[in-house]
Amino acid sequence: MPVIRSSDARRTTTPNGVMTTLASPSQGGASQAMWRVDMPAGGAGPLHVFDSEQIWTLLSGGCTVDLDGEKATAASGDTIVLPADRPRQIFADASDGFTAIVTGPAGSRAYNPGGVTAADACDIAPKDAERIVPPWVA
Repeated sequence: MPVIRSSDARRTTTPNGVMTTLASPSQGGASQAMWRVDMPAGGAGPLHVFDSEQIWTLLSGGCTVDLDGEKATAASGDTIVLPADRPRQIFADASDGFTAIVTGPAGSRAYNPGGVTAADACDIAPKDAERIVPPWVA
C-alpha cells in the first residue's frame, strides 16, 4: 500500500500558483492523478483546454471559472466539474485566492484553444498545437 508523505509531494510552481501532486502514476503508482492548487489572491490561470474531465473541490477561498464563455463562481466547499475539450480559465478571488483539490485521469493532456500560444504563456505551457502532460498530472 503506497503512502505518499506530504514531505515527498511534488510541487510545481508557475506564475499563476503552485500545483502539488498528491498522487499520480509517477508519484505513488496511482492510476489516477490528484493534486492541490494554491492560487494567490487576484491570480488568474491561463486560458487552456484539457482532453479529459477534471473535478475541482475548493477547500478555501473562492474563484470564478470561465468555461467556454460561461462564467460561474465557486466558494469553499463547492465542487466544479470541468468537462473535457472545452476552453477554461480560472480566476482566484481578489482578496482570498483559493486552495483546491483536483482529480482527473493520469496522463491528461493540456493544449491551447485554436492551437495558438498565449503571449504570456509560461515555460511549461503547451506551444501552439502541442499537447502536453503537465508535471502535476504525470
